[in-house]
Amino acid sequence: MIAIIPARSGSKGLANKNIKNLLGKPLIAYTIEEALKSNYITEVIISTDCKEIEDIALQYGAKSYFLRPKNLATDSAKVIDTYTYTIDRLKKEYNFEINAFVVLQVTSPLKTSKNIDEAIELFKNKNADSVVSFTEESHPIQWNKYITLDNKIEEIFPEKIQNRQDFKPSYYPNGSIYIYKYSIILNKTYYTENYYAYIMPRKQSIDIDTIDDFEYVEFLIKKENNHE
Repeated sequence: MIAIIPARSGSKGLANKNIKNLLGKPLIAYTIEEALKSNYITEVIISTDCKEIEDIALQYGAKSYFLRPKNLATDSAKVIDTYTYTIDRLKKEYNFEINAFVVLQVTSPLKTSKNIDEAIELFKNKNADSVVSFTEESHPIQWNKYITLDNKIEEIFPEKIQNRQDFKPSYYPNGSIYIYKYSIILNKTYYTENYYAYIMPRKQSIDIDTIDDFEYVEFLIKKENNHE
């Protein structure tokens, strides 16, 4: 199974975050290195519109067959179109046989090859159409509210007084690992009734969007390295 690592240029939340130096390595290197350790991934392919990102990815062992066109690297571009574009070209021009594929996000650098392999095993064992990584929400979602422009509180869920331990745990997609059958992507959907969640620990589920996220990941990696 191939892994696609999307990494476009032009990040606005944190400039050049895909290749930002994280303790001596570009951010993208962490995902490439763990993907290469996987027992199931046969090839790690970078999908980018940027030659600099491509060159760095190649240095760390990823492969690149072509650059993504600029129209698939804008803020408004749909990532599902990137997948179909990439896979169609790989199949037509490079004779790839792709029935399913893994997507690994650069902005989740704390995932491990063990996470990747366990998600792929779930996909295979369930004969799933898709598997997406999730992590447990830290608070009951029923506590969430809407806040109006004048700071009034509006309920999202019907108000019901309960102790925290009485709430059923909820989970959210952590943006780290996605596995899809190509056939459902062709139908312009990610999810069917045959869709499963791979649950990851919260510490491995940090998705870097801001400098605060980045610095927290730095802290966690340093802490882990100090324990080795």
